[in-house]
Amino acid sequence: MLFIIFDIEIVFLYPWAVTFDALGLFGLVEMAIFIATVFVAYAYVWRRGGLEWD
Repeated sequence: MLFIIFDIEIVFLYPWAVTFDALGLFGLVEMAIFIATVFVAYAYVWRRGGLEWD
């Protein structure tokens, strides 16, 4: 699950970084919301013990 979260993040983050100038403030807000969502997913996996290497 963790790989999928970060894989999808990179798929969306790279094109956004390439077209950052054309997107303006709207693109910045949208990406901030997306990164916040990914952070929440990361915190969820961390809290559930998904980062433990047992």
